[in-house]
Parts: sequence; C-alpha cells; structure tokens
Amino acid sequence: ARGFCFVAGEKGINPRTGQMASGIQNQTRQTLENIRVILEAAGSSLDQAVATTVYLVDIEDFALMNEVYAEYFTVDPPGRTTVAVSALPAGALVEIQCTALAP
Repeated sequence: ARGFCFVAGEKGINPRTGQMASGIQNQTRQTLENIRVILEAAGSSLDQAVATTVYLVDIEDFALMNEVYAEYFTVDPPGRTTVAVSALPAGALVEIQCTALAP
C-alpha cells in the first residue's frame, strides 16, 4: 500500500504441516520466518521493516521471545510495541504484526 507492506497477525504455524510450533522460542522463530517469506514475496525484506507489534500471552516470555527476535533484526531493528494479551487464536503464545517498506 503506497510503498508499504503490512503483514497482519502472523503466528508460529508451519505452513507445510499446519502445526503450531512448540514453545515460545520456536513459535517466535516460525512467526518471523513466516513474516520473512511474506515480505520477500511482496518485494521487501525484514531489513525493510519499520515497525512491529508483538502480542504475548505471557509477558514473562518477553526475554525468550526477544532472544529470537534479535536474531532476525540485527541492524537497526524496527520500532516495536509489545503487548500482553489474555489469549491468541489457535493457542498461540506469540503473534507478530509487521510493517515494512516495499520499494
């Protein structure tokens, strides 16, 4: 949309198996892989991300989620908001929304 790609509410579901990854770190990794694939299909990349919103069922998982998140956003990470929520669809522990430049 006018130079941006909006990726809404991705979760840690493996697109090949349809199964949710287990544990917060595996779910975060699968979620970010899903976002990476979507952005690349739109002609963008994680390097072009400008903002993310992370939804966590348990805010105590923040540090574990952040370890994985930092692997994907190593240089100039996007602005991030993290929100604790009471539940997410499909029993997810984490959900991430991402906005990126789409040149």
